[in-house]
Amino acid sequence: MEKKLISSFFEYLQIEKNCSVSTVETYKRDIEHFVCFMKQQAIHRFAAVSYASVRLYLTELYEQGLARKTVARKISCLRSFYKFLMRECFVEHNPFMMTSLPRKESHLPKFLYEEELGKLFAAADITTPLGQRDQAILELLYATGIRVSECCRINIADIDFSIGTVLVLGKGRKERYVPIGSFALEALQYYINDGRHKILSQAASKTNALFLNYRGERLSERSIRTSLKKIIEKTALNIHISPHVLRHTFATHLLNEGADLRSVQELLGHANLSTTQIYTHVSKDRLREVYMNHHPRSGK
Repeated sequence: MEKKLISSFFEYLQIEKNCSVSTVETYKRDIEHFVCFMKQQAIHRFAAVSYASVRLYLTELYEQGLARKTVARKISCLRSFYKFLMRECFVEHNPFMMTSLPRKESHLPKFLYEEELGKLFAAADITTPLGQRDQAILELLYATGIRVSECCRINIADIDFSIGTVLVLGKGRKERYVPIGSFALEALQYYINDGRHKILSQAASKTNALFLNYRGERLSERSIRTSLKKIIEKTALNIHISPHVLRHTFATHLLNEGADLRSVQELLGHANLSTTQIYTHVSKDRLREVYMNHHPRSGK
């Protein structure tokens, strides 16, 4: 019975809520984690979970050393799950409703300076098909600020070279058009006409995917992260860079150059403006420039 309830919840997420595959997978892992806890506590039905059980579960999460953000996500997931169970009359109360979510750590998003970006873009070996692909990925991620999951889903037909845009399938399967700069367009054209063509010529089957692995198959998120790690190793940069850092860099640079917050929100595909507001910090160089230009005793 409990397995059927979980299956029904996943159908609800996919059909009614139109959640992405990655979101459903995250919910699945969180619920499976809670089910393991229930078994340890000899709780056999979701209806038998009490507020005291939830408090014990929270204690276990913190003892495992999980970040507050991870704990908050798990509680939010289970709260939504029980809300669904109540709606379908499978349970009479939601034991997670009275549980307050832990406050998230306040961290400024990491971003790269233009000098660091220059070293990054110069590291890829564009004499090889895979090097051309990696260069195109780097340029596209920085030029558009798209998520790595969105990057993997792009097909050849999604790029309009005539007007310089890419059609992106974002969270909740929402589509949006994002402009592409000239550097990224040039890197993409070079990769498509040369590197991608060579990769496909050795592949067993054809695909419409833009970014391919050496077998000619659609590139995965993990492969993009691995490729980026290898590029970093070729540079003198002693920093950790993920695809999301390039997304942070895209947003930070736009706002530092005067772009309005609402436009950046649209480009990033954020549902809420509050999510975009984390990028309203400014770089140290920008702060110094403002100070030197405007403070009466800055010594300018």
